[in-house]
Amino acid sequence: MDKLIIQGGVPLHGEVIISGAKNAALPILLASILVDEPIVFHNVPHLRDINTTLNLLSILGCEAKFDERYLPPVPGRTVAAPAEHPGSGGVVRTQPCRLSHEAPYDLVKTMRASVLCLGPLLARLGKAKVALPGGCAIGARPVNLHLSALEKMGAEFELDEGYIYGKCPNGLKGAHINFDFPTVGGTENLLMAATLAAGETILENAAREPEVVDLAKFLIACGADISGHGSSIIKIKGVPRLKGTSYSIMPDRIEAGTFMIAAAITDGELLIKNCPIQDMEAVVLKLMDMGVKFEPKPDGILVSRDSHGLRGTEIKTQPHPGFPTDMQAQIMALMCTANGPSLVEESIFENRFMHVLELVRMGADIRLSGHTALVKGSSCLKGAPVMASDLRASASLVLAGLAAGGQTEIQRIYHLDRGYERMEEKLIPVGARIKRVKE
Repeated sequence: MDKLIIQGGVPLHGEVIISGAKNAALPILLASILVDEPIVFHNVPHLRDINTTLNLLSILGCEAKFDERYLPPVPGRTVAAPAEHPGSGGVVRTQPCRLSHEAPYDLVKTMRASVLCLGPLLARLGKAKVALPGGCAIGARPVNLHLSALEKMGAEFELDEGYIYGKCPNGLKGAHINFDFPTVGGTENLLMAATLAAGETILENAAREPEVVDLAKFLIACGADISGHGSSIIKIKGVPRLKGTSYSIMPDRIEAGTFMIAAAITDGELLIKNCPIQDMEAVVLKLMDMGVKFEPKPDGILVSRDSHGLRGTEIKTQPHPGFPTDMQAQIMALMCTANGPSLVEESIFENRFMHVLELVRMGADIRLSGHTALVKGSSCLKGAPVMASDLRASASLVLAGLAAGGQTEIQRIYHLDRGYERMEEKLIPVGARIKRVKE
C-alpha cells in the first residue's frame, strides 16, 4: 500500500494541466453499453475508478481499454499525444461484443458509480443483475431514487443477497418522473435508460451538474434526442438505436478547484490550464471572497493569493449551481490558514466531515456540531501522520500538508488515486516536496 510524504511550507509556482473529469467520464463510459458501434473517447483520466469501469465494461461484453500509445506519461516513459488532440489525455476505445446483464460484486463493491450500468442494461437487454455499489464511506447515497424512477418506466426489481435484479418484460417506456431530490446518479441513470425507451421521458427536478450536461452531449453525439440538459427539466425522446462516435471528456472542475486552493494555501502562483472555469462560479466566488485572485490568460487562469492575506468565509454545500460538496474538504483546509472564523454547512452527505479529525491532528481548530463545522482560522498547521478516509478528504490532507510546517505522512492514498490523475507528479514540477513511497 502506498503513502505520500510531504515536506510542507513551500510556495508553488508554475503551471498545471487539468485532466478529464472523473465524474463525467464514468457515466459516459458506461453509456457505451447503449451503443452497438465502436466509440473513441479522448481526454480520459487514468484513474483507479476509470480502470474499474473499463474492467466492468469488458465483463459486460463491451470491450474497453486505454490506447497504450496515448496513456498519460509515467516516470521512465514518454508518450506523445495524438496530433489531432494535443494534450487531450488518455484515449479509450470501446468495441461492443455480446452483452451480459450481470455486474459482479467484486468490481461494483469498489465504486458507487457502477450502479450507473443499471439503466443502460435494462434499455439494451431488458434485464440486469447489478451488485449494490460500494465506494467512499461518506454517506448512504441510496439507489432507491434510481429504482423508483425506473419502475415508472416499466422496470421491475427485486433485492436479494446484495444484488439488484431488474427486468422490463415489455421494454422501457417513456414516463414523467419528478425526483424528490436532484440526484446526479439518478438523473444520469434515467437519462441513459430513456434514450432507447419507447416514447418521451420527462425528468423534473433533474440534476444540473456540468457532468450531467456532458453525458447528455455525448448521447446526442450518438444520435439521442435530448433537450433541456443543464436545466431542472430534461426531455428525452427515445430512438431505435445509437451510433458510434468520437468524444472528448470535459475537464475536471473539482481537480481545477483543488489546484486553485493549492496555489492559495501555499501563497504561490499557478497557471491552471484546461480549466473549466465557466462551470466553477460558486467555487471561484467563494475563493475570491477569501482573498484568492484570478487573472485570465490566453492559455489558462493564473491563481494567487491577495497581498492582504486570506479571510474567513461561510459556505453551504448544495446541488449545482451551488457550492459543490466535492470541494468542501479542500476549502476547509484553506479556511484553517485564513484570518478569522469560517463556517461550513454540509447539506449533501451526512458523513462528509471525516477529514476534520485528521486536520485537527495537524493543528487545525475546528468545532463540529451536527452538519456544521466552525473553523477558527490562522491555524499554524504542522505536519503529522494522517489517514485518508475518502477521495476528497485525501485531497484536503494533501493541501494541508503542502501548507504545514514539517513532514506530513498521508496513508490510504488509494482513495486519492480514485479521482486525481498522478497528483504528486503534477505537484513536483511546481515546487512541491512530495513523494510516494511503499508502506
